[in-house]
Amino acid sequence: MGMNIAQVTPIAQDSALVVIDVQKGWHDPAFPPRNNPAAEENLAALIDTWQAAGRPVVFVRHDSPKPDSPLRPGQEGNDFQDFVEQRRGKGTGPELLLTKTVNSAFIGTPDLRAWLDAAGIRQIVVAGIMTNWCVDTTARMGGNLGYDVIVPIDATHTFDAVGPDGEALTADALARATAVNLHAGGFARVVRTAELLG
Repeated sequence: MGMNIAQVTPIAQDSALVVIDVQKGWHDPAFPPRNNPAAEENLAALIDTWQAAGRPVVFVRHDSPKPDSPLRPGQEGNDFQDFVEQRRGKGTGPELLLTKTVNSAFIGTPDLRAWLDAAGIRQIVVAGIMTNWCVDTTARMGGNLGYDVIVPIDATHTFDAVGPDGEALTADALARATAVNLHAGGFARVVRTAELLG
């Protein structure tokens, strides 16, 4: 490829990969159309790379308190998707299972900030579902808390959504807006998965 990717995005040896809400419930046909069919393949590659390097991986599960949510505890939709569940416990580095009931992984159990700080971790890579909800919120909070945040935007996906005026935006448009917001606001470095796999 010519350019050394490591010079583009230096990855700390203790960089923590935060895998957000990759659960079976998102396959519910009630959800609107999604974007980025490559998200799962890119997520799997990131998890494999982080585990092979002995870097920390945080698996985040959304335990929805809403009675009609496919992600609520006690049903299959709450479970991690198979490709994630099959990778849990496979790395040589630290691993954390974190549950949450809101968008940000920094408001969950156990406390993500305390876990990162106890290990001296200053860099996090935030990926998963959904781009403009839980990934975005976690990245913004991480940036505000002083972490070096990296978001591989193609290792996330979202769904079409409707605004307060009834105007619909496609999942692609929402993902692009999220990338611009994170970048322009200085919350995170937005990259492609390939840049992190070198």
